Amino acid sequence: MKRFLVMLIFIINFNYSAHSIDLPKYYQFPENYFKGEFQETTKGFFLVASQTKKDPRFKNTVVVMLEHDKKGAIGVVINKPLGKVKMLSLLKNTNIKDAVKKKLKDFETLVYSGGPLDLNKILIIHSKDYKNENTKVYKNFSFTSDFKTLADIAEKKGPKNSLIILGVSAWTVGQLEGEIDKGSWNLSEISQDILFQENNKKKHIMATETSFLRL
Repeated sequence: MKRFLVMLIFIINFNYSAHSIDLPKYYQFPENYFKGEFQETTKGFFLVASQTKKDPRFKNTVVVMLEHDKKGAIGVVINKPLGKVKMLSLLKNTNIKDAVKKKLKDFETLVYSGGPLDLNKILIIHSKDYKNENTKVYKNFSFTSDFKTLADIAEKKGPKNSLIILGVSAWTVGQLEGEIDKGSWNLSEISQDILFQENNKKKHIMATETSFLRL
């Protein structure tokens, strides 16, 4: 798991896509699942759980899709808050510079559960007004995963809006396509109003209202 943690940071930060990832090598997926056929990427869209999605881990969730191709998909849930935590408590076993540690000393913020995998991985979804050398820019949002961004947010020098997320969601070959074919997920255009909505329960309602079925 730790090996994939490092790989995923570099894959996303340096614009490599999910086809570079041998997902089953790092995660354990169900052996028997309904395998669909890849048609087009969901990357850069919301994946919105439908009422038929019974898995409690994903019930009423909204997922920001970061990568998706024929070999798998990766995203993060953005409406399941874990609560407010002191950031240094999450980084206590991390090799972090003293200068950054000082900036994060009293930084307490709301943290979200991004999915059931790699729960020790920190990711930041944020508005496009902020960018550094590790930022990946999508159509309606940006993504960064580094200590500098956390420190900038703590000092109010970072993006106007941001979500700090622990963990990821991932699907192996044909798994997400099969779930979409079964009606478990709909798609929706990502909007700032939904992404950074303060009422997390409203995110799923709003994304459902703007969702569509993939033909």
